[in-house]
Amino acid sequence: MSARDDILANRLNTEPAIFRGCSSSELGVIVSVAALIWLPVSLLLAWLMGAVTMGFGIAGVGVVVTVIVMATLFQRLKRGRPDGYYLQRIAIHLDDHGLRRSPFIRRSGAWDIGRSRSATLPLRNR
Repeated sequence: MSARDDILANRLNTEPAIFRGCSSSELGVIVSVAALIWLPVSLLLAWLMGAVTMGFGIAGVGVVVTVIVMATLFQRLKRGRPDGYYLQRIAIHLDDHGLRRSPFIRRSGAWDIGRSRSATLPLRNR
């Protein structure tokens, strides 16, 4: 193979962008969450109107619109930032609201080693 044609997927550092800057795993999460929200809501609304099967169509349209809107928001959030930026922002947001501990050190100020007196170094045998 020539060097020009030698582009292999195992040489990529991150997942490639597929739709509006989102990778396939990000799109999968968006579609899953959108379906979990839209399907029950649309079926309930269609049942109240007397046409239950229409709920699947409403859910389909709702999922597509949600994917487009959320992918656009993620695109704006990720623009010009390093890989994984929004995951770090979500972790910090959850930590701020006490929902999950953040793995990042966010304390500013002086650090202390916790000793009250100086330690003496042992002498080496020469």
